[in-house]
Amino acid sequence: MPNQDQYPKIATLLIDCPDRKGIVAAIVNFLVARYDIDILNADQHQDVELGLFFMRVEFATDASGFSGAAFCTAFSPIAREFQMNWRIEFAEARQNVALFVSQYLHCVADLLLRHQTGEFRCNIALIVSNHEAARPLAEFHKVPFHYMPVARETKPQVEAAQLALLARHKIDLVVLARYMQVLSPGFVEAYPRRIINVHHSFLPAFTGARPYHAAFERGVKLIGATSHYVTEDLDEGPIIEQDVTRISQNDQLPSLIQKGRDLERMVLSRAVQWHLDHRILSYANKTVIFA
Repeated sequence: MPNQDQYPKIATLLIDCPDRKGIVAAIVNFLVARYDIDILNADQHQDVELGLFFMRVEFATDASGFSGAAFCTAFSPIAREFQMNWRIEFAEARQNVALFVSQYLHCVADLLLRHQTGEFRCNIALIVSNHEAARPLAEFHKVPFHYMPVARETKPQVEAAQLALLARHKIDLVVLARYMQVLSPGFVEAYPRRIINVHHSFLPAFTGARPYHAAFERGVKLIGATSHYVTEDLDEGPIIEQDVTRISQNDQLPSLIQKGRDLERMVLSRAVQWHLDHRILSYANKTVIFA
C-alpha cells in the first residue's frame, strides 16, 4: 500500500484583516516560495465600508515538513505585519458533527442521506433529541441516538449533560435540524460560530415559532427559509444561506408548509456543506461565503 506521505497535502488558508495593498502578493509569494504550492482555488472579498479584506486559498503541496505547527511558525510574521485573523485547515481532517432534532424529521433525514451518499465529508457522531421520533431514523443510519427530554425546570441540567456529551465525542459542529429549543447563552458560548440553525422563514421577516402561520395570515407571495449561525440573540445570528419560493392564493397552509420544508432542507444542507468545506468567514454579524 502506498505511503500516505507520498501524496500532496491539501489545505485551506482563511484570512481576514484590515484592507491594504500588498496582502495578496505577500500570501502567494510566501506559499509558493516556501511550499511550492499548487493553488486549487482562490477567492477574495473587500468590505469597502468597513475597510476589511477577506481571502480563502485552497492549495496542495508535497513539500516535506509541511504541518500545522510548522506553518504557524513560518506564517506568523506575515500575519502580524498585516494584522491578520487567520487559520489553516487540512482536507484530511474530518469534523465531528452532532445533529439536534425535535419532532420534524425532514431536515435531519436529508442530512443523514447526504452524509450516507458521500456529499458531506465529516463524521456524524450522534443525534440528540428531546423526542423519540428520530430514533428509528438514527438506528437505520447507525448513528448513536440520545433521548434527552427538556422541561423548563430541568433545562440547565439537560444542557450540562448535552455539553458533556459533545465534549466526550469531540464535536466540532452542532447542527440544529429543526430542534425546537432555545439554547442558553452558556451553550452558545461553548461553540461560537459552530452551531448552525435553520429557521423556517426568510429572516428577518416572521421570526418566532410559527412563521408559516404568520406568513399565511399576512398573505405573502413569497416564503423563504434561512440558515444561520446561532448567537445569544434568537434568530439574529449571521446569515449563511437563504432561499425563497413563490406561493399563490391557491396554496393553503399545508401546501405552504410543505414548500417551506423543501426550502429548509436545501438552505440547511448548503450551510453545513460550506462550513465543512471551510468556505465561510463571519464578521460584524455577517458572513462571507467563498465560491
